[in-house]
Amino acid sequence: MTEARKPLAGRTMIMSGGSRGIGLEIARRAAADGANITLIAKTDTPNPKLPGTIHTAAAELEQAGGTVLKYVGDVRNDGAVAEAIQQTIAQFGGIDLVVNNASAIDLSPTEILPMKKYDLMQDINARGSFLLSKLSIPALKDSAQSGRNPHILTLSPPLNLDPKWAGASLGYTIAKYGMSLTTLGLAEELRKYGIGVNSLWPRTTIATAAVRNLLGGDEMIASSRTPDIYADAAYLVLTSPAKDTTGNFFLDDDVLAAHGITDLDKYRVIPGDGPLTTDLFL
Repeated sequence: MTEARKPLAGRTMIMSGGSRGIGLEIARRAAADGANITLIAKTDTPNPKLPGTIHTAAAELEQAGGTVLKYVGDVRNDGAVAEAIQQTIAQFGGIDLVVNNASAIDLSPTEILPMKKYDLMQDINARGSFLLSKLSIPALKDSAQSGRNPHILTLSPPLNLDPKWAGASLGYTIAKYGMSLTTLGLAEELRKYGIGVNSLWPRTTIATAAVRNLLGGDEMIASSRTPDIYADAAYLVLTSPAKDTTGNFFLDDDVLAAHGITDLDKYRVIPGDGPLTTDLFL
């Protein structure tokens, strides 16, 4: 297959999280092109409630065609993120794509939300996305100068100021909107360098362990789409011209529709015409 048909061949992606779920599927889509992928993830040993570790993820990505650097570390740790970036540049020669995937969730109302969990969400979601993006900027500038189409993609929602969302789960809303504000600000700040900065969010709930464990169990899984729809949309964003594709808060099915993909039945957990659950913040 030609380079034109594999636009991420030889490109280097660094991703927070990615041991499972949506992040792993996005990385797998890039790996199929022959991309280099650094995973910064904490999951070194199996968790009975959450399938997958950084090691199983790396094996899957290599089987899909990628080259993987595993960095067992915490996106909340400045030194760890800096070291992961340094190792990525040393091994692969640069960074072209940053994917802010790691996220913590707790939908508790304010009165009962522990401040420890509030801090966790702030540190992983908002601060972690800011940190990984910030420390990658020099490498992304180099990527732009080399014509390698650099992107930052953050998995966060549109900035919807309907009070419904903040009123339902204020701590989580603040943390996720912090990620989205990072997109808004960096898109403007980095526009002159030709670095694309965007957010991507699903129209419906996505069938992941987090949805099953935290949001609604098997019933919600049945009314969800598979992670593949998020991965396919992310791939289309990451392979679009960075100079012309920046500052957007994309929804997965809108991205697919813009590329002529409107039959989405294959992405349903249960094929058919049953109702799907709309995701948060929409």
